[in-house]
Amino acid sequence: MRRDHRPHWLKRWQLRWRNWRCRHFLLPQFEAVGREPEIMDPGSVQVFGGNILLGDFPHLISTPDKFIRFTTFGHRGADARITIGDCVLISPGVRISAAQSITIGNGCMIAANVYISDSDWHGLYNRTRPFRCTAPVSLGDNVWVGDSAIVCKGVSIGDNSVVGAGSIVTRDVPANTVVAGNPAREIKQINPRRRMITREALFADAFRQAHNLEELDKMLLRGNSLLGWLRAVLWPRRGD
Repeated sequence: MRRDHRPHWLKRWQLRWRNWRCRHFLLPQFEAVGREPEIMDPGSVQVFGGNILLGDFPHLISTPDKFIRFTTFGHRGADARITIGDCVLISPGVRISAAQSITIGNGCMIAANVYISDSDWHGLYNRTRPFRCTAPVSLGDNVWVGDSAIVCKGVSIGDNSVVGAGSIVTRDVPANTVVAGNPAREIKQINPRRRMITREALFADAFRQAHNLEELDKMLLRGNSLLGWLRAVLWPRRGD
């Protein structure tokens, strides 16, 4: 559909139902969750294992056809850990798998279909034994990882750096650097003296942000009716 035909009251009820499902079924699976999590579709976020932590204002955009998956699977009796900072955006199809430790800093943006792993999961010569080769992964603050990129074991990505779409990152990336390719190589430097507006700015005044979104919804959905929404769902026509 080109626009949302729901009446405002129906959208509010659906959001409350979604938030209840999130609090009741999904969030208890995490070790810790910060303030105001925004989960677009709780049913398509999968959590396997413990020691998975979300910071304040996480934004998870999952869809029924592209799940977000967090997995911790420690080796040799040790616990694996995934730590995600504040104001992080995680897009559909992202997989984050830790055998040891993966840390994602504040304000990071992880685009669709990204895979981040700290392990090869199987040895090169003894392929019956997993967990032979692991090394922690660390993303600094405000890192942007592009669509379908892969971040491999032992990689550290510095603050504000960008990983181009489809890249495979096998080596450390310094701060304020744009990399791309397979394997990823530096293609550009980011000026650290230039003012950068990060995702944290969106949540500087969370109450005002929520109020503004509510007022925008009221304006965009004004005049919608339940019958009109049902008609658009069951008998869509050109222009809907």
